[in-house]
Amino acid sequence: MDWQPLDPRAKILFYLQAFSRLFWLGVPVSVFGTVALASIGPNWVAYTFGIATPFLLLLLTLWMPALAHSRWAYALREDDLMIRRGVFVRHMTAIPRCRVQHVDIKQGPIEQWLNLSRVRIHTASGLRGDGVIPGLNPEHSEYLRDQLLGSSHDD
Repeated sequence: MDWQPLDPRAKILFYLQAFSRLFWLGVPVSVFGTVALASIGPNWVAYTFGIATPFLLLLLTLWMPALAHSRWAYALREDDLMIRRGVFVRHMTAIPRCRVQHVDIKQGPIEQWLNLSRVRIHTASGLRGDGVIPGLNPEHSEYLRDQLLGSSHDD
């Protein structure tokens, strides 16, 4: 199987998303957890939590995006589209071409800035049979969309 990796610029996208999650989720959880622990238990537990949690979250933020980027891949085969992803839990999704209903190409603000797009495949099943491939070159996204829709046929 000929696995296609994501665009190299997608690694920057993954890092920006990870630092955004760290700022908007990690910092408030660390502060709230520290204050909550200080009010119900010994101060040394709260201080340990307050120092260790941001440090561990920062380490994960520095490590996970590169690993996640290296594990994302897809393969467009004659009968289906295979999507491989996952860091801790590996996922492999097969989307039969004959079940593809429509394909969306989206670009958020950061993706526009990096000239990247994501492809979302909607299937006929409606049971989480959808697939998403982030971090693609827009021209390649359009090619993938055309290939998926051009070969789809009724059951």
